[in-house]
Amino acid sequence: MTERVAIVTGAARGLGAAIAQRLAQDGLAVAVLDLEEQATKPVVDQIVAAGGKAIGVGADVSDAAAVEAAVAKVVAELGPPTVLINNAGITRDNLIFKMSESDWDQVMGVHLRGAFLMTKATQKYMVEAKFGRVVNLSSTSALGNRGQVNYSAAKAGLQGFTKTLAVELGKFGVTANAIAPGLIESEMTHKTAERLGETWEHYEARRAKEIPVARVGQPADIAHAASFFVSEGAGFVTGQVLYVAGGPRA
Repeated sequence: MTERVAIVTGAARGLGAAIAQRLAQDGLAVAVLDLEEQATKPVVDQIVAAGGKAIGVGADVSDAAAVEAAVAKVVAELGPPTVLINNAGITRDNLIFKMSESDWDQVMGVHLRGAFLMTKATQKYMVEAKFGRVVNLSSTSALGNRGQVNYSAAKAGLQGFTKTLAVELGKFGVTANAIAPGLIESEMTHKTAERLGETWEHYEARRAKEIPVARVGQPADIAHAASFFVSEGAGFVTGQVLYVAGGPRA
């Protein structure tokens, strides 16, 4: 692959970090973007130590001015971005009768507004290059999940966003796809186990029994899917939602 420049949002840890590292291994220059630039340093250092090229970028993806400044920094330091991974996300879980307007707005702001702003700011470089890859991180929660009406709505919204991007940008050589992870081991899922009063080992074993492949997912599983969607060979695959959940159902 000719060196491409990728931006991965929410990449200081978890799925975003795994995706950033995998894309760097694939030969892309990677902008590791998160809310605080300092938080991206360990991931950037790991990529560089492995022989890759990366920079850290700090930005709130729900802030239009911050997004414009972040993309300008990437263009100046790495070059025009033609790969975008919209991974940044937050949770503010609660049952709907307890959920505040702020809980709703914050989740929508990061997931949907953030993906919109980042894609709007980068798509012009993709159109100019006649090559682009947008990968949005959805979730099995898009199918409905108790206590996550905001998160579920945002993740379902990203699927519609993805399909419309595919329709609008396809003729310019730009694809748009979504990955919908199931249960993936992460800092977030470890905290879920802790909140339920379970050790991670007990929680993992219990949940794995519900999954056809009999294990929970790892960040590398999601990074592998992202690598495929970003590849040159995936140019005829667009508007798709890939459930990476260990089985046919969430």
